[in-house]
Amino acid sequence: MRSLLRTLAYILPYRRLALITLGFATLATLTELVPPWLLRQIIDDVLQDGQRALFPWLVGGILAAFAGRGLANFYRIRLNNRLEQKVIYDMRDHVYRKLQHLSLDYFEDRATGEIMSRVNNDVNNMERVFIDGVEQFMVAALTLIGVATMMFILDWQLAVLALAPIPFLIYGGMVYTRKVHSRYRIIRESLATMNAQLQDNISGIREILSHNTQQYERDRFGTTSRQYGEANLGVMRLWSIYSPGMLFLGALGTVTIVGVGGYRVMQGEMTLGTLVALISYLALFYTPINQIHGINHMLQNALASCERVFEIIDAEPVVQDQPEARALTAPAAGQVAFCDIGFHYRADIPVLEHVNVEIPAGQHVALVGASGAGKSTCVKLLMRFYDPTEGHISLDGTDIRQLTLASLRDQIALVSQDPFLFNGTVAQNICYSRQTATEDEMIAAAIAAQVDPFIRSLPEGYHTRIGERGIKLSGGERTRIAIARAILKNPPVVVLDEATASVDTATERLIQEAMMQLTQDRTTFIIAHRLSTLRTVERILVLQDGHVVEDGSHDELVAQQGAYAAIFETQIAI
Repeated sequence: MRSLLRTLAYILPYRRLALITLGFATLATLTELVPPWLLRQIIDDVLQDGQRALFPWLVGGILAAFAGRGLANFYRIRLNNRLEQKVIYDMRDHVYRKLQHLSLDYFEDRATGEIMSRVNNDVNNMERVFIDGVEQFMVAALTLIGVATMMFILDWQLAVLALAPIPFLIYGGMVYTRKVHSRYRIIRESLATMNAQLQDNISGIREILSHNTQQYERDRFGTTSRQYGEANLGVMRLWSIYSPGMLFLGALGTVTIVGVGGYRVMQGEMTLGTLVALISYLALFYTPINQIHGINHMLQNALASCERVFEIIDAEPVVQDQPEARALTAPAAGQVAFCDIGFHYRADIPVLEHVNVEIPAGQHVALVGASGAGKSTCVKLLMRFYDPTEGHISLDGTDIRQLTLASLRDQIALVSQDPFLFNGTVAQNICYSRQTATEDEMIAAAIAAQVDPFIRSLPEGYHTRIGERGIKLSGGERTRIAIARAILKNPPVVVLDEATASVDTATERLIQEAMMQLTQDRTTFIIAHRLSTLRTVERILVLQDGHVVEDGSHDELVAQQGAYAAIFETQIAI
């Protein structure tokens, strides 16, 4: 119920539109109550009492009622659809904005396909609360109130008998709701698992083909798909009992009216017109009852989705702006200090311990060490993707937690080993770091990144679409475009995370030239496994088991015959 109330709260900004829609729904309901009453007059006053002068007026009244109902429904549907789309837009925007502000750990702990399932499938199901739920329930409730009123006016005793099954219908609905809600939660989770697996398979299609694991993946996906199907069948089995059972209970009211009412007509205690009107009203009464059962079935599915979407909305970012955080109004000089830094992803496994390093502005520093030594973690902490467990990091002497996240990250450009490019044009990807850049500035950045000749050789030059994740480009081409993007950003601090890994010698030379343009006069962090590329780097920090164990230039560290020298000699031997 709490999820439903939270969902319906999205209507509040559009109260006026909602009230007008409700007004037309009320008008449509009132006009629907007119024809049975006029039909009663036709039977009793015209057909039985012979008042033929009333006939055309009564028929005209029925026609006018149907026309009025149609017109009211026309405006109700139009206005309700407008209300729905405004509300759904707000819901999608709210969820997407929330995702954009969650910390990196939220995405690293969840499969991409599972998050996509919540944003797409679950939000779509939430739409049904408004598209099918609110509108149909509102109309059904108004119809029930109006029809019940008319039935009691015509004959309160028969009305009581006709409505006797209502308590049983309510009880059945409560039992069904209690049983089906948890099953719909399982359905939504099964669908999310299936979507996550599908997303993984599509992203990893090269690996699947190269390892000939198509049959394995088909079997695995088939198992997940069957589990999703079984979860749906469990709900349908409940519905197959609930729906026919409720229809049968509703039919008992009709049987009661026909039986008792027919007997009273034969005894002369009731007119035939009154009986026909009661039967007509009863048909109108149980139609919305059946609609409400269907709405309840749909609503349980939607509410399971609401809970999953609200889990995103309620999630709090681990890393966020501090209340006293200030924005940098000018580029930083680039002086960075790690002050007694300690960090762990899991409480029992420390990644960094007592790291103390000062990097003057403009210095180039390489971070080396075995996998898991904490190199990439240092960068994540610098960019505040995570906050350190102990100690603090400062930029130009200011604790970075005292800066707004946006202004801090404006000071840093990251070029990773496998840079992410968006499914757009080359120009859109280069300008992603500074979308107000002019075309001349964009081209200048591409020239500096040694990628302009390649771009101009593409079919549409800078306006060529490069596919999802830049799939139409080689690794070196993607890296140079990412470097152009970083150059255009023009930050005081640059992070190069294995930017020259897995490329040929000619491409590596181009990337190295591009990196020289990017890192000139900028504080630079270089993460590298290939130590041969670090001969000219001013300073090298060697991390081991979360500690900085060596600090110096390439020649100094080789001469020390310590951890760095051992790694370097091993690579030379290979």
